[in-house]
Amino acid sequence: MSYHQPFRVAFAGVMTLFTCLLPAAAQTPASITFTKDISRIFQKSCQDCHRPGGIGPMSLLTYQEVRPWARSIRNQVVRRNMPPWYIDRTVGIHQFKNDPSLSQADIKLIADWADGGAPAGDPADMPPPRQFDDGTRWHIGEPDIVIKLRKEVIVKAKAPDQWVDLAMEDLGLKTDRYIRAVEVKPSKGAAVVHHAVSYVHTPDGAGGEERGLLEEYAVGKFGDIFPEGTGRLLKVGTRVVMNAHLHSNGTDTPADIYVGIRLYPENYVPKRLLIMAHVGDNEDIDIPPNTKNVRSEGYTMLLKPARITAFQPHLHNRGQAQCLELIYPPAQSGGRAAAQTVSCVDKFRFNWHIVYHYQEDVQPIVPAGTVIHVTSWYDNTPGNRFNPDPSNPVSFGQRSIDEMSFAWLSYYYLSDAEYREMLSERQNKTNVVAGNR
Repeated sequence: MSYHQPFRVAFAGVMTLFTCLLPAAAQTPASITFTKDISRIFQKSCQDCHRPGGIGPMSLLTYQEVRPWARSIRNQVVRRNMPPWYIDRTVGIHQFKNDPSLSQADIKLIADWADGGAPAGDPADMPPPRQFDDGTRWHIGEPDIVIKLRKEVIVKAKAPDQWVDLAMEDLGLKTDRYIRAVEVKPSKGAAVVHHAVSYVHTPDGAGGEERGLLEEYAVGKFGDIFPEGTGRLLKVGTRVVMNAHLHSNGTDTPADIYVGIRLYPENYVPKRLLIMAHVGDNEDIDIPPNTKNVRSEGYTMLLKPARITAFQPHLHNRGQAQCLELIYPPAQSGGRAAAQTVSCVDKFRFNWHIVYHYQEDVQPIVPAGTVIHVTSWYDNTPGNRFNPDPSNPVSFGQRSIDEMSFAWLSYYYLSDAEYREMLSERQNKTNVVAGNR
């Protein structure tokens, strides 16, 4: 897939939207009000973050809170910077379980409302306020287990970047249990936690331990809720270690990190074991100074049939875009390696490491030998407002001023028979839908 095509389409779409909205005031229906129209959009797509104690910089629960920000909100939603959802709508799969993005109709409604003076409306039209509880502080819902670092870390004001393995509290398991959702997040010092990757050290039955990934935190990542019937095993005696990348911010800052885990009921065994892994890693990155559209590619092969459930790009501050492509084995496509681009993030934002969870009916079902092809692009110019220094060349590294190129992929393996059955079921559904059109 050409990098330039989706970006031209996206840019043309934005320009068309601006053309439609200007002069917006002349088009604004007088009936659009906050209480009747706009509040419902905010409840659906904004208030999870924009409320007291949330990660948003201001609360958007009431008209009095929203009104001073009306013009800024208009600009952010028209440019599709907010809500954070950066999937290219012209490429690949568009159906996701966790999509908070606004429709074109919602965007136009907000723009017309703001350009028309952002009227409050009749208080009687206001919907009941959303009810939040402590569980909503966790994007996975109320955890069954919450553990934190055994000891807080003090990140010194001018310390160099550090990568440290930190012991976590005991899980307190009495029996083996399966995980249905997991989230890692800083509870203190979020500004100094670049990322935090939790690992499980599981007894191997021979006096040793096996190490495996539990869950990663990166800025703007909200944890993982596993598809129904899939899970991951936590054995009695498992301990959790947090590998944290910490960087100073000019002030001595205490940092602590939580892990929240939701469990399946005791004695429940899910049918599938979910895998979350790096794919398409490429450490041979060379980004010249003052250069845009620099491309990097990586490949990973799935050795068994699999069903892919989620995709999350991982880049740093010069990250510009990333696409996920599936290259099918020649035996499946008449001797040629057919390829399918399933997802592109055309506007990567380092502050939003979003996991894009595919809806069940569109989750890619792939044969053994499928190659996961990850293509990333970088913007090392002054035009990238997140760029710490466009005058320097950039290569691979762990620091936030370095770069990376890979994606997190969630999937589970299938037997050959399961693969054929799922593929046949998908094709039958597709034929039914096509026949009803």
